[in-house]
Parts: sequence; C-alpha cells; structure tokens
Amino acid sequence: MATQTRLVEVRQKVLKQNDVVARAMRQRFHEAGVYVVSLVSSPGSGKTMLLEKTLSLVREAGHRVSALVGDLATDNDAQRLARSGAPVRQITTGTVCHLEADMVEKALDGWNLAELDFLFVENVGNLVCPASYDLGEDLRLVLFSVTEGEDKPLKYPTIFNTADLAVVTKIELAEAVGFDREAAYRNIRAVRPGMEILEVSAKSGQGMEAWGQFLLARRDRSR
Repeated sequence: MATQTRLVEVRQKVLKQNDVVARAMRQRFHEAGVYVVSLVSSPGSGKTMLLEKTLSLVREAGHRVSALVGDLATDNDAQRLARSGAPVRQITTGTVCHLEADMVEKALDGWNLAELDFLFVENVGNLVCPASYDLGEDLRLVLFSVTEGEDKPLKYPTIFNTADLAVVTKIELAEAVGFDREAAYRNIRAVRPGMEILEVSAKSGQGMEAWGQFLLARRDRSR
C-alpha cells in the first residue's frame, strides 16, 4: 500500500509540474500570436502523412508554419515532414511514450515564435499517456483511421475526452474495409457528446479543404 501511495504522489507531482510549464507556454504562444495544434493517435493512423499535407496546405495559404515531432528513437518523421518546406524539429523521447510540456519548451529554443502563425506538435504514437499531458496547445486533435475499428473511442475514452476534434483518417479505404461510419460516430459521441468530427484522406485529398478551412477559422476565432 505504501508503494502504491508513493507512485500516486509522484505521478501527481509530475503532472502538476507539467501543468505549470504548459500554462506558461500557452501564455507565451498567445503573446507571440502563434496558434498551436497538437496531434495524438495510435501508430499507423496516418498522422504524419496528414501533418505533412497540412503543413504544405497552410504554407500555400500564405501562413508561416513549423512543426515539432515526437518519436521514441528515430528522426524519420521529422525528415519526412521537412519535405513540406516548413521548419521541423525532432524530439526524441527515448523510453518516454509521450511528449511533455518541458520537452516542447526545450525544442523551441532559438525559434522566434513571433515569426510563426502556426506550430504543429505531433505526439508519440500512443492513445494512453498523451491524454494526461497538456502541451500548451490551442487545439488537440485525436486521429483514428477506418482500419482501426469503430470501437476505438470506447477503448480509449480519456484521449477523446481531452481532445477538441476527432479526425477520421484514411477515409478512402472506408468501403474496402467495411467501416461502419454510424457506429464509429455513435461511439465518439457516447464518450464525448457533441464532439466535432472530420473525415480526411491525406492520400486522395478528400476532406482536406474542409480541414484547412476549419483550421484557419479556429485560429481566426482565437485572435
């Protein structure tokens, strides 16, 4: 019992420290006028491809954009995202299965945030740990692909409860894999009533225009 109590106390302390840094970061972002979007999902949801296309989309709309990408060991995603032409930095977490606010803070060292309109933060592929860690973002997306099963929101309710928008990815495969749209949406809203949902395909382009419009509108609303 004493060991369990100690673990709970340590976890609460870690989360409290994270929240302090996250609040300071959020204030810093707002003062600089940069809109921060974080992306969370399980591995293989198409998160990196969506972000790569989004970076290009936002840049083509005339906005200044950059990205931070978290991974346990490699910088493969950062190299891939750099193809968009946007500045990208890798955060290698080692054994840590999520990003924390102080990791984001350190990764931004030397960047002039006032020169950015958007900052995207791609979290480590995981639907459990990231739910507990505020990164100072304005908008948190939770992604899940049509290949993952309609019950994903029921299995991981906390991440859906802490996100602002659900993005259903790889929608071009919906018919091929027998994706039950009604069941998936019902499950999302059973966990998070009224949650807004977008369907996208980074590969075919389906839904990307609507996603871009949503993103720009949310930034304008926050100013």
